Amino acid sequence: MAFLSVLLLGVAFVVGSLPLGHWLLARLGVNTRTHSAYNLGVENVLRRVGPGPALTSAALDFAKGFVAVLMASSLHSPELCVLAALAAYLGHLNPPRFLYGDMPPRGRGNLVLLGVLAGLSVAGGLSLWLTVLPVVVYATAVGFWGYVSTATVAGLLTFAGLVALSPLGIPAKLGALGLLVAATWRFKENLGRILDRTEPRFGEDVPMAGKRPDQVVTAFMIHPMTLENFWQSSRFAWMKPLVERGVISEASVRQMAQNLRPMKVGELHGIKTVEGKEIRCYLLSSPLLPDVFRDQPELATRRAIEGARLAHELGAEVFGLGAFWSVVGNKGVDVQAAVPEITVTNGGAYTSGTIKAAIPGILEHFQQTGRDLKQATAGIVGANGVVAFGIARTIAPQVGKIIMVGRDMERLNRSANTLRRAAKDTEIVTTTDYSTLKEADLIFSATSDPNPVIFPQHVKPGAWLFDEGRPADVDESVREVPGARIIPGGVVRPPGGMTSNIDLQFGEGAVPACLAETLIIAATGEHDRKSLGPQTLTENINFFVEQAEELGFTVVD
Repeated sequence: MAFLSVLLLGVAFVVGSLPLGHWLLARLGVNTRTHSAYNLGVENVLRRVGPGPALTSAALDFAKGFVAVLMASSLHSPELCVLAALAAYLGHLNPPRFLYGDMPPRGRGNLVLLGVLAGLSVAGGLSLWLTVLPVVVYATAVGFWGYVSTATVAGLLTFAGLVALSPLGIPAKLGALGLLVAATWRFKENLGRILDRTEPRFGEDVPMAGKRPDQVVTAFMIHPMTLENFWQSSRFAWMKPLVERGVISEASVRQMAQNLRPMKVGELHGIKTVEGKEIRCYLLSSPLLPDVFRDQPELATRRAIEGARLAHELGAEVFGLGAFWSVVGNKGVDVQAAVPEITVTNGGAYTSGTIKAAIPGILEHFQQTGRDLKQATAGIVGANGVVAFGIARTIAPQVGKIIMVGRDMERLNRSANTLRRAAKDTEIVTTTDYSTLKEADLIFSATSDPNPVIFPQHVKPGAWLFDEGRPADVDESVREVPGARIIPGGVVRPPGGMTSNIDLQFGEGAVPACLAETLIIAATGEHDRKSLGPQTLTENINFFVEQAEELGFTVVD
């Protein structure tokens, strides 16, 4: 008897794991990753694949749960039937990899759950109210809250509570609890989105690439710059007082962050070009802190690839890499190679374009204060990088002296030789010593350092500082230097009235230039203009500057 029970549970798991709906939709040419109810909601699946295939797939999932319980009922044990229901559900959630390959669909199994409840009410020997009341609670919760995930958890919580109060044995009680735990774990991302206010409600239209001619959908990868930024997401905010009281260590939070896969944490709404095209942008995050990008580049690249896949599944057509994500995987090259289905960009072209657009105004205003550019000294911080070197190349013919500050003297000297050929009358020096900035009248900084690198001891009174670094290269204490002026770089205001549930820390209604490049690519459809790798084409820089102006993007200065 025991052997037969174990065998039936094994069969129930196998039945639950059969990818019947997946096979059906795959034969029809439907990508079950991007058309999964996990991403879209059942009503959107109906719109995308049509009622026939969607309902047939749903019926097959229902049948899996029903048949699994029906087979277990042959031993006339209600406890075994509940355990078979759990086995079928676990099989659906965690099917053997060979059935799907490396990318199984991530369905939530609601129809399987409905099938097992129907089986338990018909053949499982359970009282009808034990199985019908959870369905009533589910339907009521969907109608009241509009969230399928909370409704499912509420229905299974009701089922587990009723079974716990029933005369059924311990195996049935554990089986019902197992269903609740398994569903809650599967819905953890959806529940997190509800906390972050980014989960669509039942019946809400979900943006998808190509769905509407007047709308494009993008995604952008962000990460916390500090532990304080980590608490912005409501799903993590509850941990902040526990860390402050020492109940949870900061080290454990950092370790947890490294283990989290990319998730949807926010959205940008209200962006609309002057021609009326709406641009929607999902904000994704794998909450790695800046030191992880330096110490574990392989992990960062893996998370960026996972983020690109999630962006594609959510219906985005362009995926932008922000802050330190922009340098992982050979500055996005490896990410694009791993996920060719979506356009990936590191935003370097428009970032350079915003600088190109801002520098003439900065130099003009500098001269208007009565100072002679030809006698001025300019410091270039991060001159080993593409962006900072581009600044140096722009201003070299206009100033008397340039101090190039970087970490690699060999590369600095090669860059300096290039500049000397283009600006023969300008004195150009290279150094790794930040104290030499003390003689600079103008300082342009564009590093990828996670911490400030310019402090009051590096700045002389009256100096102007153009800070392109993200996070900022210039420490806030520099504002105390008499006459020092700090000008943030690479900040753009998209057209329309942009709103967001996440503070991107660029000011209200403003985004970094790398994010703006993501939006512009989607709005124009010029996917070949994406920025990947260390090289940035001048023609692409000019393209983004011109298109940004036509679409209504403005550089914040």
